[in-house]
Amino acid sequence: MLRTLQTAYIDTRAGDLAWRLGKEPLPALAVVNLELDLGPRPSRTAGNCRIQVQMRLLGASHQVLLNASNGGCSETVACMPGSRTPLPLGVAERIGDWEYEFAARVETLSRGSFAGRAQELLALVADHPHGLAGRFPGDPNAFTAMLVQRDPDGGGEVHWRTWHAYPTEGRLVTTRSRVTGLR
Repeated sequence: MLRTLQTAYIDTRAGDLAWRLGKEPLPALAVVNLELDLGPRPSRTAGNCRIQVQMRLLGASHQVLLNASNGGCSETVACMPGSRTPLPLGVAERIGDWEYEFAARVETLSRGSFAGRAQELLALVADHPHGLAGRFPGDPNAFTAMLVQRDPDGGGEVHWRTWHAYPTEGRLVTTRSRVTGLR
């Protein structure tokens, strides 16, 4: 799903992004709710394991909320007041029975490469049933996009990727997250 956001582009530097796990839901410009079927439960309990995923666009930032019968978590990548910690390259944490992994990368691209990559990513996410992208007014290459997927083998895993585009800097921030042990 691609939306044109009706807001000013406020997080205008890739270096201002910070990461936080466990933050409460923040006001969002766009929200998509998904329910993913992770396959049969490994125990004797009947039925399939399901997880609710909420993707939230927060300006040039994102928040992903997960809720399942065996726990929940939230990931926030945003410009957070008072946070002086830069976006980490990688994090691995245990959340109850779950394993959470996060990785971030910042690319600096030429103007032409940036525009091509931006349009390629927007096309990837726009029509995907588990995708959400928000384009900011004033620059067709200013966007935040997210794509959530479950483990196709039914292994109790959900992963997502996000892209935060900063065309004035020519920077693209890419994150990858994975949660395992969801069943």
